[in-house]
Amino acid sequence: MARRASKRTLLKIANAPVLWATSVWAPVMSQIASPNFPTPSAAGRVVEVDEFGSNPGGLRMFVYAPLKKLPAGAPLIVVLHGCGQDAGLFARNSGWIALAQRIGAALLLPEQTVKNSSGRCFNWYQPSDIRRGQGEAKSIRQMVRAALLRFNSDPRRVFVVGLSAGGAMTAALLAAYPNVFAAGAVVAGMPVGAAYNGASALLRMRRADPFSSRHSLAEAVRRAAPKTVRPRVWPRLSIWQGGRDQLVDPRNAEALAAQWTELQGFHATPTSESEPMKGVRRRVWSTPRRAAIEFWTIADMGHGFPVDSSAPGGGRSGFGVINAGLPAAHHIARFWGIDS
Repeated sequence: MARRASKRTLLKIANAPVLWATSVWAPVMSQIASPNFPTPSAAGRVVEVDEFGSNPGGLRMFVYAPLKKLPAGAPLIVVLHGCGQDAGLFARNSGWIALAQRIGAALLLPEQTVKNSSGRCFNWYQPSDIRRGQGEAKSIRQMVRAALLRFNSDPRRVFVVGLSAGGAMTAALLAAYPNVFAAGAVVAGMPVGAAYNGASALLRMRRADPFSSRHSLAEAVRRAAPKTVRPRVWPRLSIWQGGRDQLVDPRNAEALAAQWTELQGFHATPTSESEPMKGVRRRVWSTPRRAAIEFWTIADMGHGFPVDSSAPGGGRSGFGVINAGLPAAHHIARFWGIDS
């Protein structure tokens, strides 16, 4: 009851970023309680799972598995949509369904509801929704546990990717559950701890915090992580940002890169840097064994998930999905080590 009362009290403030996001974006773009899983005949389709736990965040759970039977230990990829998007349509347009078919992976597709957010944005800035064991974060954790059982996936190969509000929620999940996810990807998102209510979320979306230091950014992740569960290795992270994003200040992606490189003990200067194509910059921070953080910037792209509509399985443009000539899903999966 306290949670509902709080949301009613903060309704106007909490919905501020939603209303602004809609006006700017629309033109361009625990315990499992007897899970009611889809039958095998549902393979090859996005289907809803009605029961997966207590669901304190009030989210909906959708899943996708390829028609071909998944081998034991196949990866599980959690895909978080942006404001106003449908989980299944976003997964298809952004290329994740095609990728799951090609590499043999299961998809978990949480979906926000109008009851939680009028713009159907994940509440990445609400402390009660991003803390470990609470709200939407706990709901997604329950979904992961249920999906691992259903698909017999490898718990060491659970990955999470999100766009915009889903990207900010992705970063929050990596901080709250660092031992659940092997790696993540944030597209046009926000650093952990960037906001604590609707007003501050709106402010930081428009203008990244100019006073945050690498140390303070990393400390925000450490504070969000469970005190009793310190990861031996923090999750690896792929970051993507459009240079012409008018919804989320691109400097937030710079802050996110600073946050996770500092957290993992890297200097500000990347280990390597390249230009895969004109106007695209890729920076990588790596150890002798593997790349830990990568940061892609696409100079001429606005707010959205980049795809390559001309490539088979490269995705297709739609609301919040931009044909940038670059299939982000493929590159992210390759960075994670689950695609060639």
